[in-house]
Amino acid sequence: MSTTTAPSKGASRDFTPGFRPGPLGRLGLWVTNHAKLVTGVWLLLIIGLGAFAPQVEHNLSGAGWQADGSQSVAARELAQESFGGNASSAIQVVVHSTDGPVTEGPGADVLAQVTRMLEAEPRIAEVIAPMPGATISQDGSTAIILAGAGADTNEMVRVATDLKRDLQDLSVEGIQVNPTGSSLLWSDFNEANLEAMLKSEMVSWPVTMAILVLAFGALVAAGLPLILTLAGLVASAGSLVLINELVPVSIWAMNFAMMFALALGIDYALFLVVRYRASRMGSGNSARQAVAETMDTAGKAVLLSGATVLISLSAVMLVPSPSFRSMAGGIMLSVVFVLAATLTLLPLVLSKLDHKINKLSLPWVKTGEHRSPKFAAWGERLWKHPVVWGLSALIVLLALAAPIIGLKTAMPSIKVLPEDASARIGYDLVQESFGEGAPGTLQIVMKDADADAASTVLASDPGIAGAMPAMPAADDSGLVLIQAVPTVDPSDPALSDTVDRLRADLPEGALVGGAAVENLDLKAQLDDSTPLVIGVVLVLGFLLLLVALQAPLISLLGTLASLLSTAAAFGVARLVFQEGFGADFFGFESQGFLDAWAPVFFFAMIFAIAMDYTVFLLASAKEHYEHSGDPKDAMVGSLAHSGRVIFAAGAVMVAVFFTFALSGPLPPKEMGIVLGVAVLLDAFLVRLVLLPVMLRLTGKAAWWSPAWLRRVLPTITFSHG
Repeated sequence: MSTTTAPSKGASRDFTPGFRPGPLGRLGLWVTNHAKLVTGVWLLLIIGLGAFAPQVEHNLSGAGWQADGSQSVAARELAQESFGGNASSAIQVVVHSTDGPVTEGPGADVLAQVTRMLEAEPRIAEVIAPMPGATISQDGSTAIILAGAGADTNEMVRVATDLKRDLQDLSVEGIQVNPTGSSLLWSDFNEANLEAMLKSEMVSWPVTMAILVLAFGALVAAGLPLILTLAGLVASAGSLVLINELVPVSIWAMNFAMMFALALGIDYALFLVVRYRASRMGSGNSARQAVAETMDTAGKAVLLSGATVLISLSAVMLVPSPSFRSMAGGIMLSVVFVLAATLTLLPLVLSKLDHKINKLSLPWVKTGEHRSPKFAAWGERLWKHPVVWGLSALIVLLALAAPIIGLKTAMPSIKVLPEDASARIGYDLVQESFGEGAPGTLQIVMKDADADAASTVLASDPGIAGAMPAMPAADDSGLVLIQAVPTVDPSDPALSDTVDRLRADLPEGALVGGAAVENLDLKAQLDDSTPLVIGVVLVLGFLLLLVALQAPLISLLGTLASLLSTAAAFGVARLVFQEGFGADFFGFESQGFLDAWAPVFFFAMIFAIAMDYTVFLLASAKEHYEHSGDPKDAMVGSLAHSGRVIFAAGAVMVAVFFTFALSGPLPPKEMGIVLGVAVLLDAFLVRLVLLPVMLRLTGKAAWWSPAWLRRVLPTITFSHG
């Protein structure tokens, strides 16, 4: 405990007459008064949780992409329990000979070595040798050894990671070994994704630093957001490793958390640092008053913004899929840590550095300047010509949103992997040797008594190329498993029609599964959940704005405006990912659709970011309106005081997201481009043009609130003094 014992009259000199800090202001003062305690807690968090952070890429898996409660998940669980692990998560080792039959000579030796290696792995259940007419191609050049899943889907991804290099190393001249299957797909994707994320980080940090130096005008001030964000990320990474010991966590949780927390953390720190400098160096307040004033104004906006982000992402938890819930949870956890660092560690650092935050400043910078003359002039221009500017922004947004009408979605295909990935090479060999639909083999589990009827249905279905004889269960469950090869590629929309027909025609109680069917069931679940998630996000976002601003009209308009940038971002996403515009530039192979998880997940993320800027702008506008009661002062003043911060924060976010879009597999590219476009449009067209125009056109009505609503809502103000 440090300065709590300071004399009260000394403390009174810290504040101008009449200044009374609010709850967050008092938090800021408490933090500065208990510097050693706060520093110690954060050091323990960063060191303690940071010790686990390096394990994040190894411990977290890519599995969990399933619709809980679906037929396909039930079929997989039964296949794993009763059929030697012959489930969708089993590992298929493809051995291909370019010189004679694979079961003779060197090929036979390689097959034996593969079998011994698989049998030595305790997490693999039954190892099934290649069988003529089933897993040996007609020309004899390709054979598949099946390694049954002896663990859950998350652990099987780790098994794939542990074994794939050793299995590939068994290749000799003329004999190629490539493990494949859904577990390998995730293992290869995680590897490619990690490499891409590291490359993106190497690019994004220097770019971000350059933008921050221009925004802050000083190297020391510019470095604060990055240091704080890094502290939050290290703590969240370690936390995810620990949580994974209790509940499986997708690796995507960390990947997306890294991208999202970096962008948001910089936003929050930027807002607080600018406000502190304005109070301390601009208005000449004491360091303590500057901290309290900053926390009561900018800190309050940051807290509300963080709450909006958490509320938006929490709606994704409504999707009954482990991967979605862990991704949303991972991002929320990182936001909590970044928010905590911003509201506790940053005020302490600001008070300790004080004037030193302006060290190594650029020569033209006015460190205490909070009101931007350029953005004030921009506000005046919008006030004079609201219709022209507002209509122009609206036309651009609607034009970009128009393509959303033809947007198609599907689950990711094999094209998300690099062409040299083992899973993709094995996939292509299976397809060439066993037929177009062989990589998407269906697994039908049923009672023994229904096997003949099921075989008849499969033989007569036009979507099935062939089916294996019924395999009896290894236990006394009385079940059988029939594996059927579709006529089409697993990512072909026609497969969905085949699965629907089979589920209608097969005997009652038969379960249709397989990796491709799990994708179809998840897509159906996402299609059902998306309207609910969007509705919940919109309602909760509006309610939070209403509580914060106490003004129904502008809260509603601010919420609806966020839909425009979201729709425009998805319109651009259709042009890029479905139609392939810019595919060569961004370095990806178009699948002809947007990944099915994108609408629900990206909507929540885009809306969270959009509301982030909405809170910053409208909190500043409300602060001015509380002081003057003048709508023009509220509109122009909000742009003058927050426009530069929003502009700089938007530029940082766009830079971060687009650097992630330039490397790696397709899903991170989708996230980087869609979110980058959304931020670009939202920060520069919606928040700096359209929303101020709405404030101009609605005037005092924007801030009107009925008496009964004011009585119901808690009192929240943004002014001080």
